[in-house]
Amino acid sequence: MAEACEIEVVVFDILGTMVDEPGGLRTAIRDALPTSDDASIDQLLTVWQEHVEHEQKRIADGSRAYANSEIIDREAAQRVADCAGLIDPAATERLATASQRLSPWDDSLAGLTRLGRSFPVLGLSHASRATLLRLNAHAGLRWHQALSTEDAQVHKPAPEAYRLALDAAGCPPEHVLMVAAHAWDLRGALAVGMRAAYVQRPGGDPPERRDTFDWRSNGLDELATALTAT
Repeated sequence: MAEACEIEVVVFDILGTMVDEPGGLRTAIRDALPTSDDASIDQLLTVWQEHVEHEQKRIADGSRAYANSEIIDREAAQRVADCAGLIDPAATERLATASQRLSPWDDSLAGLTRLGRSFPVLGLSHASRATLLRLNAHAGLRWHQALSTEDAQVHKPAPEAYRLALDAAGCPPEHVLMVAAHAWDLRGALAVGMRAAYVQRPGGDPPERRDTFDWRSNGLDELATALTAT
């Protein structure tokens, strides 16, 4: 278990942790298919999520060359359109860019600002550089530095993704804290020696009994209190 005084830099996952990715994608699908009912929207969201997960796994195991999130999102949007019978190219294209327009969770902006007063704060996302630029602007996320794993041609949880953050931090990994709502993401950070803090979010990946994360919190305000307490 790390002590707060040991932490020099805080790194945040973005999709799902700082912004409501499932809710934003659901809204984008509903906008493209306004006559669909809730059950159909949920099914189409699953189509999207399963495609992204499958393709990222294929890239990780070497059965597909690296493709950034824009390419995979466009494929996912086309799969949703095909499943729903959507034939409007403009609507499908707008759906493909939904990840650029995700909303922050209620505590994200205040929590990021609060922690940013005490630590350098980095964003680390497998969103492409262009997507990340527009998403940060849309959501109002203000980082000291925002990193895309596109720079390493990988998706998390590949070790090279976290090493981007460690290189930027410029300090030993045990002094760098990874914050995420996804246990799989935190396991990837731990594998390269980083510290880990789980933040509960709807639709996240909760820890299992075997997980030994340094902090677990219900939100960013709780985590900020733990990290900044003197």
